[in-house]
Amino acid sequence: MTRDVMITLITPVTMTDEYGIPQPTAEERVNVLAGCESVSASEFFEAGRNGLRPEFRFTLFFGDYDGQRIVEYNGQQYTVYRTYMGKSDNVELYVQQKGATNG
Repeated sequence: MTRDVMITLITPVTMTDEYGIPQPTAEERVNVLAGCESVSASEFFEAGRNGLRPEFRFTLFFGDYDGQRIVEYNGQQYTVYRTYMGKSDNVELYVQQKGATNG
């Protein structure tokens, strides 16, 4: 069952230091409305075989998404491990808890 939720798409902003090494300095945060569902059993097991721990699938208007790899939902940050662009105007973001690994 899909429910509508507010998520935050996060883009880290970096600047290069005096040694030429990118250093994180801030974040760009954009709030968007998305549909939220648990991942399917097949997605869960296939991702698990690849060392991932999927938690949610967020569906949002493709115009709201600009390749962000971090999503915040209910105060928790998640990493986007897969996206899917179907035939509609939506993009699906498959996420796992930030820093999660299987095992």
